[in-house]
Amino acid sequence: MDITTLPLVALADLFPRGIAQYALGGLLIGLGVAVIYLSTGIIAGASTFLESTLSYVSTVPRFNRVKYLASRNWRVVFTLGIVGGAAIYALALGEFGWTTNVQWWRLLGGGFLVGVGTRVGKGCTSGHGVCGVGSLSQTSLVNVGTFMVVAIGTAQVVAAMGVAP
Repeated sequence: MDITTLPLVALADLFPRGIAQYALGGLLIGLGVAVIYLSTGIIAGASTFLESTLSYVSTVPRFNRVKYLASRNWRVVFTLGIVGGAAIYALALGEFGWTTNVQWWRLLGGGFLVGVGTRVGKGCTSGHGVCGVGSLSQTSLVNVGTFMVVAIGTAQVVAAMGVAP
């Protein structure tokens, strides 16, 4: 094996099912956020979904800000598209159902921590990672760097403690 094929072998090890599906997914995500931004002028982050959706049923002023009221309809469609797209993909490939060995309570706890983190970080990975980094926002670059360092560090500490999925 020569030095020029080494990166391809490493890539094949990281993506044993190939990279085409990831490349297609990335292109579709990019197209989706571009369409949302160009048609609404709003960055397509998913973390605002909960607050904007609560404006349908809550009288709490925090959930009834003008920006939430103005964007809540498309945010519902956006979020349903995320879930629906994943379901269609899974049904089309016959991989629908529970696809992890991680216990439900760990997923629930992780989801809660991610939710808290998106509020503390003033956005999520789709807002900061896809849209913010794409527009070279300094805040988003710092946030994504922080996301990555904390995630990698947490994974290393948990693995060193012997915790497995």
